[in-house]
Amino acid sequence: MVTIRLARTGAKKRPFYHIIVADSRKKRDGCNIERIGFYNPIATGQEVELRIDQERVDYWLSHGAQLSDRVVKLNKMSREMSREDKSAT
Repeated sequence: MVTIRLARTGAKKRPFYHIIVADSRKKRDGCNIERIGFYNPIATGQEVELRIDQERVDYWLSHGAQLSDRVVKLNKMSREMSREDKSAT
């Protein structure tokens, strides 16, 4: 089964996560099929905290991929942020 989940990168005490599409049998930070975004939980100032390619998420969901629990929350947050950006302009 294909899952959309987080892969941790970054230094010790400075987490940074890539949002990846991967086979559920692979390791968390192992081989992935596609990288579709990132999440920076400690972003400050002008740094971007979250970026997800919604078209690719929709594509993989239509092909049977499952979202991890945390990615479900991040996906909702990303969609809300994109709606706010569209309404502001």
